[in-house]
Amino acid sequence: MSKTSIDLSAIFHLEPIEVNLFRGKQSNTRSQRVFGGQVIGQAMVAACRTVEDRLPHSLHCYFIQAGDPQVPIIYQVQRLRDGKSYSTRSVTAIQEGNPISSIMVSFHAGEPGAFDHQNNMPDVPPPEGLTVEELSKRPMFPDMPEFIRRYYDFDRPIELRPVEIGRYVGQKIDDGRFHIWIKAAAKLPDDPALHMCALAYASDLSLLDAVMVRYGRTLFDGHMISASLDHAIWFHRPFRADEWLLYAKESPSAQGGRGLARGLIFKRDGTLVASVSQEGSVRERRSVSN
Repeated sequence: MSKTSIDLSAIFHLEPIEVNLFRGKQSNTRSQRVFGGQVIGQAMVAACRTVEDRLPHSLHCYFIQAGDPQVPIIYQVQRLRDGKSYSTRSVTAIQEGNPISSIMVSFHAGEPGAFDHQNNMPDVPPPEGLTVEELSKRPMFPDMPEFIRRYYDFDRPIELRPVEIGRYVGQKIDDGRFHIWIKAAAKLPDDPALHMCALAYASDLSLLDAVMVRYGRTLFDGHMISASLDHAIWFHRPFRADEWLLYAKESPSAQGGRGLARGLIFKRDGTLVASVSQEGSVRERRSVSN
């Protein structure tokens, strides 16, 4: 997969400008627009800088307009509430004076609970059997689009190992569910908040592709135009983002040019650590007649 380790800690290193104001650097200046997961992760870091002794339990984000990867992002934090058990922060991501995203982050002091249950983890192959070396032995691998085959070799902050590799060559998944193993490519410090920010960053990767799997298509086929409209994540239990996590994704609905995707994220031992939901604009490109 990734040939070198890219440290997410560098992406999350925000420059403090003044109280409640931070500047974030771009992680990929060659892309056409800022990756939504970067905005989510950096906004969480900014919010965490303003809270003590509490960890995030949920984040809700609206993407207002596409970000320019050539321009630094300013994160303006508003301290909305500091109660006995919960704290609330509003973060606005700004470029050249204009908001590109609005993010709400809620923090919880932590407490014992009377109820404790979770969904079961899907039964899927482990990540060790999904290396590019193993996948290259499958008959379908040479037929994969060049972009997808190169996908395994790119240096990335997050390492990905898809389970249902056939969906990249047109195989339909009738129930719309697919799975990807994810983890940070580089070792992270022992800071639970940083691991939450890393998972928030990774939670935006390929999530809208859940809309396409029922049709045997991907968002990479050149005929699709997609953009995230909003994003939410809830953190349930402790985890490390630099250890393998299973991201189980599905799309319960698509209509009117929009698709809803959601996911559950599990540790290898089956512990459910986070839930994710996102709606996006998903459209087919209109053919241009001569």
